[in-house]
Amino acid sequence: MSSISTTIKFSVFSVLTAAMLASTPAHAELSAEELAKLAQNPVGNLISLPFQNNTNLNFGPEKGTQNILNIQPVIPVSIDKDWNIITRTIVPVIWNPALGPDIDSRSGIGDTVFTAFLSPANPGHWIWGAGPVVQIPTNSNAELGNKNWGMGPSVVVLHLDHGSPWVYGALVNNIWSLTSDKQGGSYNNGLIQPFVNYNFPGGLYLTSAPILTVNWKAENSQQWTVPIGGGVGKIFHFGKLPVNTQISAYYNVVRPDYGANWQIRAQVQLMFPK
Repeated sequence: MSSISTTIKFSVFSVLTAAMLASTPAHAELSAEELAKLAQNPVGNLISLPFQNNTNLNFGPEKGTQNILNIQPVIPVSIDKDWNIITRTIVPVIWNPALGPDIDSRSGIGDTVFTAFLSPANPGHWIWGAGPVVQIPTNSNAELGNKNWGMGPSVVVLHLDHGSPWVYGALVNNIWSLTSDKQGGSYNNGLIQPFVNYNFPGGLYLTSAPILTVNWKAENSQQWTVPIGGGVGKIFHFGKLPVNTQISAYYNVVRPDYGANWQIRAQVQLMFPK
């Protein structure tokens, strides 16, 4: 557990340190609706620390409950006046239920996923980012991840118009294992996350951001997980600190055998606008 604690503490410390160095009182000038739109932009010039909790119901052969807390520090790095690199690190803390008489419940850290998006510093209504995504074998036991490193491309495109309440787009990536001789063997996994948000004055918004995943190495009928659903979000302030909160639910209309049928997602995102 010491490696788990060290990884989590480093991620949290890194984003908080960057926030203290880079943030200014400028966020006080942004309306709650503008803050909501900023939070909805995956490649926005915004230091933030999201805690996203996903509870997966009826998971595994025993129909148990799986819980995954993703700690996701986002740190933008300015290259020059025209370009930024937006880094996003996802550290999953996982609790798996028992998966059978011989596989007890497990908890610990999963594999860390790091993405670095190159994105224009002064985009128009259409915003994009592209760069590498890396899977890092930080899992604490065999049931929670794979010991082979992975890498692939990641792309995000979205439409954000300050005169419109809509923010919509999609994030796509695919990760191939770089080796195949370690725990878990080779893998080839894809992810598609379309998202659409409708923002009201005052920081309240409706959201849908299902995460479609595909295991290209599985049999055809076992490859895809396709959820549908949505939820609601709201910008609050703790003192001067803006916080983006969100809750949503998704039903997996397509899923592999033993995949969860429902996912409940709750998120708290600490925001440090420049």
